[in-house]
Amino acid sequence: MSDDQAYKNIPGTTIFDAEQSRKGFHLNQFCMSLMTPENRARFKADERAYLNEWPMTQAQKDAVMARDLNQCLALGGNIYFLAKIGATDGLSFQQMAGSMTGMTEEAYRDMMIAGGRKPEPKPTAGGES
Repeated sequence: MSDDQAYKNIPGTTIFDAEQSRKGFHLNQFCMSLMTPENRARFKADERAYLNEWPMTQAQKDAVMARDLNQCLALGGNIYFLAKIGATDGLSFQQMAGSMTGMTEEAYRDMMIAGGRKPEPKPTAGGES
């Protein structure tokens, strides 16, 4: 991480910056395609075939198939675009966020009402956090 990317050391957070945007461009475009009923129906009818229409990496396609939203974020997905996958599956944003934290929807809701999570700082290359 260069000095100009020190902002990436926010505990428990994947920063969506220009680098992530470039990495996830096609993944996010796929997600946006789910805005139309026709594309949602095509995706739900054969997810793998629909994903293969997009020039995404195999890792991105696998993360979508597994509904591993944390991996999608790591591969350049933007949570606001990824929410289209959840909506296609009939999930609320709260349900999606709960699954991303390994919590039930109710436990996630209760945690947020209580003020949110208390993330651990990421160690830096210099050993500081």
